[in-house]
Amino acid sequence: MADAFGEATPAGKPERQFTEKAMTQHPYAGMWVTDGGHIRHELLPNGRYDEARGSRKSAYQGRYEIKGNHIDYWDDTGFTADGKFVDKDTLHHGGMIFRRQ
Repeated sequence: MADAFGEATPAGKPERQFTEKAMTQHPYAGMWVTDGGHIRHELLPNGRYDEARGSRKSAYQGRYEIKGNHIDYWDDTGFTADGKFVDKDTLHHGGMIFRRQ
């Protein structure tokens, strides 16, 4: 059995329910930027993210999932990370602080 991202799910475990509409309406979807603008995370409404670093557009891409105020990232290269929305306009991730743009 596969989940909405095409990944295998263990037997007996429910598949993740994902809809583009749910992420489109999610309060954390959109652009998040570090002070100074060097790193930019765009949380796309389709459950994907696109990270730019400096002048390098799409430096990293992958998928993300938000549960409550916690975000998990799965980069297309296999790297995983997570973060926490400390309020509606502030994301802590990887030792950095991102602000909603």
